[in-house]
Amino acid sequence: MTIPGYTYGSSSLARSPITLDDFERMKRSVLFGDDDVAALRASERVLADQTDAILDVWYGFVGSQPHLLASFSDATTRAPLPGYLDAVRKRFGQWILDTARAEHDQKWLDYQHEIALRHHRVKKNRTDGASAAPIVPFRDLFLLVFPVTHTLRPFLARKGDAPEQVERMHQAWVKSCLLQVTLWSHPYVHPTDY
Repeated sequence: MTIPGYTYGSSSLARSPITLDDFERMKRSVLFGDDDVAALRASERVLADQTDAILDVWYGFVGSQPHLLASFSDATTRAPLPGYLDAVRKRFGQWILDTARAEHDQKWLDYQHEIALRHHRVKKNRTDGASAAPIVPFRDLFLLVFPVTHTLRPFLARKGDAPEQVERMHQAWVKSCLLQVTLWSHPYVHPTDY
């Protein structure tokens, strides 16, 4: 299945300004190690057939918060943009799988940079030709780590894994989301401050 706007691995992507060595240091800061990679990869089996249900929860939350929905609404009329929401949802579902696959190589890092640019005014709306708000406020982007990871936990527990394995997967997801949002913060932060 082709996902419009999903360009993971494309040679057209800009190289991430964050190097693999930088990312290794970031992983150490959040105590992300090989056990977390293994737990993320184990979570793919658990989550792969639940992505639509997960997205229903996440979209329900965002849709219930006008200040969050504003990032997916027309900048002039403030009406939600269904086509834009649908396009982003398809990529968001793939993001769940990409996160679970834990392929932290240069292609992955470059795509994280692309995701960052698409949240920032640098590239917001361009992928889908949307007329939405020109930027996702960083405060909203960063704070969504909690509702995303908190509401994911019940889905991680639905396949009968032992509670300690569910906890390992959940903690790996929390760390991974913190790492990714930190990568996505790059365009929002002055280069000498990053």
